[in-house]
Amino acid sequence: MDMLPPVIITILNLFAALFALALVLAIGTLVTLYIIDRRQHADAIRHNFPVVGRFRRLFMTLGEFFRQYFFAMDREEMPFNRADRNWVDHAADGSDNTLAFGSTKILTEPGTAIFVNTPFAKMEKEYATPEPLRIGPYVPQPYDPPSFFNISGMSYGALSRPAVQALSKGAHLAGCWMNTGEGGLSPYHLEGGADIVFQIGTAKYGVRTPDGDLDEEKLRKITGYDAVKMVEVKLSQGAKPGKGGMLPAEKVTAEIAEIRGIPENTPSYSPNRHKEIGSVPELLEFIARVRNIAGKPVGIKAVIGTSDWLHDMCEEIHRRGIESAPDFITIDSADGGTGAAPMPLMDNVGLTLRESLPMVDDILKAHGLRERIRLIVSGKLVVPSKVALALCAGADFTVSARGYMFALGCIQALKCNRNTCPTGITTHDPALQAGLDPADKSVRVARYCETVRREVEMIAHSCGVDDARKLSREHVRVVQANGLSVPLSALFPPTKVQV
Repeated sequence: MDMLPPVIITILNLFAALFALALVLAIGTLVTLYIIDRRQHADAIRHNFPVVGRFRRLFMTLGEFFRQYFFAMDREEMPFNRADRNWVDHAADGSDNTLAFGSTKILTEPGTAIFVNTPFAKMEKEYATPEPLRIGPYVPQPYDPPSFFNISGMSYGALSRPAVQALSKGAHLAGCWMNTGEGGLSPYHLEGGADIVFQIGTAKYGVRTPDGDLDEEKLRKITGYDAVKMVEVKLSQGAKPGKGGMLPAEKVTAEIAEIRGIPENTPSYSPNRHKEIGSVPELLEFIARVRNIAGKPVGIKAVIGTSDWLHDMCEEIHRRGIESAPDFITIDSADGGTGAAPMPLMDNVGLTLRESLPMVDDILKAHGLRERIRLIVSGKLVVPSKVALALCAGADFTVSARGYMFALGCIQALKCNRNTCPTGITTHDPALQAGLDPADKSVRVARYCETVRREVEMIAHSCGVDDARKLSREHVRVVQANGLSVPLSALFPPTKVQV
């Protein structure tokens, strides 16, 4: 030690002192935590096992992240597994999405959809160009959507500014529509040049009076934009049927409060239904009122539970005249997503799309209204097979929210309701938003949309039809408990509906 240079000795002494200080601080911290844990009684584990018991909470918090990266198999995770998320990521990147060595999907699991291919598929040059499906034949400005796969309702407020900007520009690039969600129409929805579906939620954000009634002048102004093609009256949402939207106070910035017409920095809760709509006749009257103002197609969005009201609505439409029908119905699946919802509703209320879509399709057909009312569906439709299955079951158009969130870069961190989204998609923290570049992400959004459409068409062509919209229940079979499949048309024959 005496042979070491003085500078080295000084440095070693400094490190020794720092180590001793760190040791004292560590011991002091542990003793303090021990005393705190022993004296508190709110958490029995921490009281009985001081300090060590704190790791239980830490491991519970970190568990979802460890499962995602290390333990869960590719097709095990919920709500979306790694295989689906990776497919979306590769599609958005424009990278190779082919696989080797065989499928990892269990094809004998009950509920699995298997599309039935034809041995004599048409050559590519033989495909016929599909005719557009018009929405709103009785309004001054009907809509002919160019895409069967579109962006579902996600509000500005639930989503960040750069996320909305990226979706708007991406929708324009891909030629699909973008739904505003219930949070009102923001400048960021319009600046990308996308076709817009304006949603009116139960709180009537963006078109509300101070008392929460419909402000007709605000609605007239919003629907006067050329970009706004349709209006969707939201009755309920798949993740929380019977409960309105929930936006925490930290997400109600000055700008969002201005757009929505609500107080700043105050939690915002939408009513569980529209005050004007308490019956089928009132529903049709509200649709007519909105349509007279907008001059554009008006429809409704609902998660399906009981179906009696649909029969009542169809009968009321025939009494009033076919023009009184909603121009479209958006069916939301009970496994739909949201930024925040109570677990009892999210897990247990409403029908999933696999049951509700054929039901609504059959009811409309039985009442002779299927061609009048277009069906739009949403609910975990993030990969081509699920979109194709929806088209087989009766959908005219499909929409996705979480698929496009994955295209934006969502990692399923499950922090949508906390303003701490690490990818900048569902947060208003400028530091976190800085990682989301709208110019880059809009291209990913467009690529994802185009890839889904292309691969759904590939499934349709394999089944022997020219156009994805020509897919029907005969083109898919569903695996049963015995491992064998039956046609979807046998599970949901049209004759089941009695009028």
